[in-house]
Amino acid sequence: MIRALIAALLALWLVPVAAQPVQHPHAAWTRNASIYEVNVRQYSAGGGFKAVTRQLPRLKRMGVEILWIMPIQPIGERERKGVLGSYYSIRDYNAVNPEFGTLDEFRTLVRTAHKLKMKVILDWVANHTAWDHEWTRTHPDWYKRGPNGEEIPYTYLAGDKPEYWTDVRGLDYRVPAVWDAQIAAMRWWIVETDIDGFRADVASLMPLDFWKRARAELEAVKPGQFWLAESNDPAIHAVFDMTYDWALFNVFADIGRRKAGAEALRKWLAEGQQGFPADAYRMNFTSNHDENSWRSSDKDNFGDRFPVFAVLAATLPGMPLVYSGQESGLDKQIKFFENDPIDWADYRNAALYTRLLRLKASHPALANGAAGGAAEPVDMGDPALFAFRRVSGKRSVTVVANLSDEAKAVPSWRGKPIRLAPWDWRIDVR
Repeated sequence: MIRALIAALLALWLVPVAAQPVQHPHAAWTRNASIYEVNVRQYSAGGGFKAVTRQLPRLKRMGVEILWIMPIQPIGERERKGVLGSYYSIRDYNAVNPEFGTLDEFRTLVRTAHKLKMKVILDWVANHTAWDHEWTRTHPDWYKRGPNGEEIPYTYLAGDKPEYWTDVRGLDYRVPAVWDAQIAAMRWWIVETDIDGFRADVASLMPLDFWKRARAELEAVKPGQFWLAESNDPAIHAVFDMTYDWALFNVFADIGRRKAGAEALRKWLAEGQQGFPADAYRMNFTSNHDENSWRSSDKDNFGDRFPVFAVLAATLPGMPLVYSGQESGLDKQIKFFENDPIDWADYRNAALYTRLLRLKASHPALANGAAGGAAEPVDMGDPALFAFRRVSGKRSVTVVANLSDEAKAVPSWRGKPIRLAPWDWRIDVR
């Protein structure tokens, strides 16, 4: 009996432990950074690089450190969607869409950002190209085909039902030459324009080994880059600094639409990062180009309750994203296939973002990944109040948010009771 028990215990001890996801090491400059998504086409009626470059000093003052530039290459004409087409239907990887300006104007944008001590990452679409990309003629074997060898649009099968991305064709990553060509194109942008990394579109649709090779080779060209994956796969952190926290966004949207309350955030706080590397960066967002153009606007999700969610996105563990126009209260769904300029109006949220992003940049407890303090829940005695504290050494940030339509009493805040209006918040910095 005893021998059998010992044998059973030894067997359990010898079972290999599941490998924990690996995190690619982060450059030191990323630790307290925030990110801003630039929709070049919609930045002005002209929709060009010059309009973005003029705004960079303002974004710097607001506390932005990383500029994520949506794709800027020429857009396919065959099977084009809408008037101007999708940024993600790329006809030539190593050129600039004349709609936005010239390559030299983009270089000026990058140089200006660098002078302001900001970094620039370029949205990279490695999964598919436009139907009229040169490769479709010179390398037809690089593309996925139908069961009878016919040309087909990219077919996305990971959702509830098939999606047919009719304006693009899928590249076949079983072909080694596709890897070579993609990495060469990415290298070109680093060498020619001095960008600081990439945001990878639908990153999980390509082999992880491709991304591993790409990052290794491109870091050799320019060390200390920042890479963002459109993914929530913990394994992809072996290559990428940051992934999307869609779970947190969905909680924000549910609470903003009054479909859930503070308890949903407490559950996210307890469970949301399970399975991810301890030093993984997750991107906290209240919108981005996909959410805004294809699903709902900030007005739909949050209405006048929006500021409290901006506060939570900036102070919870993760890197906050600001999408183009949110600093001016973007209240519409931007049209994707035509020039639909942002109304910059009164920059109504700029002061709030400035406070939040500067706090993020300066406070050790709000650092990204394992460098920051864990968010520990604080019980305020009312289920509608969501509160947490993050501590680093002797420094701390405590946040309380009233996620309800009723005024709430906070029994002790800085040593005395206070009252929070509906959807109001407080931040205590020490």
